[in-house]
Amino acid sequence: QDKTGSYRRPSYTFDGKIGEGKFPDEAGRYHLYVGNPCPWCHRARLSLALRSITKIGEGKFPDEAGRYHLYVGNPCPWCHRARLSLALRSITADEVGETILEDNPVKASRGGWIFSSAQPDPLGSKDLRELYDKLSPGFKGRCTAPLLVDLKARKIVSNESSDIVRMLDGATFGSDKERLQLYPADLANQIDETNEWVYELLNNGCYRCGFSTQQASYDKASADVRHGLRRCEEVLSVQDYLCGDVFSEADLRLLPTVLRFDGAYAPLFRAGGAHLRIRDYPALLRWLQRCWTMDGVKETIDLQDATSSYFRQLFPLNPGGLLPTPITAEDIGLKD
Repeated sequence: QDKTGSYRRPSYTFDGKIGEGKFPDEAGRYHLYVGNPCPWCHRARLSLALRSITKIGEGKFPDEAGRYHLYVGNPCPWCHRARLSLALRSITADEVGETILEDNPVKASRGGWIFSSAQPDPLGSKDLRELYDKLSPGFKGRCTAPLLVDLKARKIVSNESSDIVRMLDGATFGSDKERLQLYPADLANQIDETNEWVYELLNNGCYRCGFSTQQASYDKASADVRHGLRRCEEVLSVQDYLCGDVFSEADLRLLPTVLRFDGAYAPLFRAGGAHLRIRDYPALLRWLQRCWTMDGVKETIDLQDATSSYFRQLFPLNPGGLLPTPITAEDIGLKD
């Protein structure tokens, strides 16, 4: 955080790329210096460990049905991205298995996620930390979800939601059935540009509101959220989806945030001001209603559990521990 209480990522002076210009693509030429506590260093270390998983079907992760398993938690918006990918791509349980984790920091040894009796781990772990230890012995980082695992090789494929969404979009799992394409080549640049501002203003903007420690930093984050909502409203007032007339990855990445906005981000994080609601943006609400009626979307989230979890788990923001009356789909303008 800077002196105003705002979180700012540091700027970087060096921006060379291996394989371009004066940095040839040669084995043994480069050396990486990292620090274990640093999350940005952790990204680089994960890249070294998991580099071969750019796409299912390449390297050591073949495109096979029944080989992969996805671990997700209902409250988590990043997990929700992955669950939406399974649903909207019509990926069946026979193609990719799924286990829904329980958020229970008291019982979890690290990371907050445990396995319940209703949703046991197919590899026999008690919590997500134990699963990480089985698949990546000696791992010291955060045990996060979503987590995509190769059950046959007993290896972690990825724990980055953006990569998982892209991988699931490119895999066929040996089937020739027609599936929704979330990242079509003709929209790739537009999707990437949209993802950038949606993340900065809304996906992350809501969290910046909730975890600001000074008024000025909150004001900036709140203004960003308002800007993001207005920008969505402007775009969606002239077209059905963020990148045109078809649902794409950009819509998928916005949807978890919008579904949690009225029940958690506005009242608890005060995102954009505690009084704001999605219904204040008619075009955005119509977009949400369209998304909600797509096959499988409703089944990707327990809305009441997802929003209540923020009040249960984020003690600094809700020290009294009181849970508000759970929000329903009808409360935010949707029909079950």
